[in-house]
Amino acid sequence: MKNLIIIAAIGQNNELGLDNKLIWHLPQDMKLFRENTMNKNVVMGLKTFQSLPKLLKGRHHIVITHQNIENPDITIVHSIEELFAYLQTIDDDVYIIGGASIYKALMPFANKMLITHIEQTHEADAFFPEIVEDEWDREFIKENEDNGIKYEHYSYTKKLK
Repeated sequence: MKNLIIIAAIGQNNELGLDNKLIWHLPQDMKLFRENTMNKNVVMGLKTFQSLPKLLKGRHHIVITHQNIENPDITIVHSIEELFAYLQTIDDDVYIIGGASIYKALMPFANKMLITHIEQTHEADAFFPEIVEDEWDREFIKENEDNGIKYEHYSYTKKLK
């Protein structure tokens, strides 16, 4: 594995989602998500996988769950340890795409994050973990606006200890 990259869009209070759905509809952010994750491996929890309308085209899905699921189109792992054993076989970037508990569990292992900071708050029941600024170098990528909602894209790189 080359890089373990977290990718997420979060509100001003780290909001991610509500009722297992994304809160905001931001076409330019979704385009950036597609561009970054296309032809890559994407890691997610079962709830995030179940929230997808269909498999994300052009991406290999790795789902972390304790349940036994039979699906020939995805890779199932049952623990973080099993995930890392599987990732040792991959010679490419791996993207973590959610949900909240997966972000929290894998943030200490990520070496990069692509975070969209949305300049709004919203009711939510899923939140992104706190980004400890001392642990990351943050670089502004660009700003956007969709549907009257302003947001900024940032790249975070883990600081070497």
